[in-house]
Amino acid sequence: MRGAPLPDTIGGIDPGPLARQAMAVREMGSPFVAAVLAAGERQLYRAPRTAALIADWPRDVAADALAMRFNAALHALARAGHDTALTDLYRRLDGDFDAVIGAAMHAADAHIAEWMRTPPQTNEVGRTAAIMAALMTLRSRFDMPCELRELGASAGLNLNLDRYAYDLGGHVAGDPASSVRVAPAWHGAVPVIRPIAVASVRGVDLSPLDVTDAAACERLMAFIWADEADRAERLAQALRIARAHPPVVDTGDITRWLPAMLTAPQTAGVCRTIVHSMALQYLDASGHAAVERAFAEAGAQANADRPLARIGFEWTEARDAVHLCLTTWPDGVTRHLATCHAYGAWIDWHDTGA
Repeated sequence: MRGAPLPDTIGGIDPGPLARQAMAVREMGSPFVAAVLAAGERQLYRAPRTAALIADWPRDVAADALAMRFNAALHALARAGHDTALTDLYRRLDGDFDAVIGAAMHAADAHIAEWMRTPPQTNEVGRTAAIMAALMTLRSRFDMPCELRELGASAGLNLNLDRYAYDLGGHVAGDPASSVRVAPAWHGAVPVIRPIAVASVRGVDLSPLDVTDAAACERLMAFIWADEADRAERLAQALRIARAHPPVVDTGDITRWLPAMLTAPQTAGVCRTIVHSMALQYLDASGHAAVERAFAEAGAQANADRPLARIGFEWTEARDAVHLCLTTWPDGVTRHLATCHAYGAWIDWHDTGA
């Protein structure tokens, strides 16, 4: 079942956050990462610092993607090659998970715990297919270039979305000559394929990653699931494009950057477009309120010559599905365009264009 909510307990017993995420990951098509997480849960007793960090986590472990942080920490260790047994497990995608994962957790407990304190930096390029489809839908609403701004932009790879090639249900979009090809499994109707025009791009992140920094690029690679080689190759190509065409990503807090960006002068005939994908889940209640207030105030000032659009690719409040939504102003109408795989592997398109 796509997007089925995970149970808090199994047989009345809490399986733990790593084991719960293992079930979700297996459903999403990654048996290797599921096995890593399940073994990690069973072997937590061998890594007391990591276990304490998870047990004492002050916020929602699902919203903060704690299991994905753990998975990426182990993947980074495997990629580094210092733990030969771990590296071999990741190379073969099979083996004695409990023995190898347990030993790695024991040896690198402090390193894993420290890695997990930092929010994920996935910058998943696969999500750009959904965003591109939303931008084409937006172009049907406002036939003008867009001023693209991204919240939680990481290394800014998704700001280069017009430099990628897309196959949207058999329909080609973007730059067909690009070395980055995004082709999700498509279900439902396809939006009207039309070229988009990006007038300018800019993003913000608490800790932007520098695409010229080898360590930063390696961190991004660690967040790719080890049994998804195509995703890793696509990321490598997106990093190459970003080094040639580096988007501007400011260091800052979304709740302060967004109001400033929304009140900046806007060129007539350009649609100001704010995009966020898997970014708002890291905000607390006051942060969410600040974001919604900024959109409401800016929307009230929008007009036909200077429209505003918001494209969101985020979990629902119940975390049972990822919705792609488009809100436009001055009308203030929100359209649920699609339900999507968290990393963009498939898109169920709902919008009828009505």
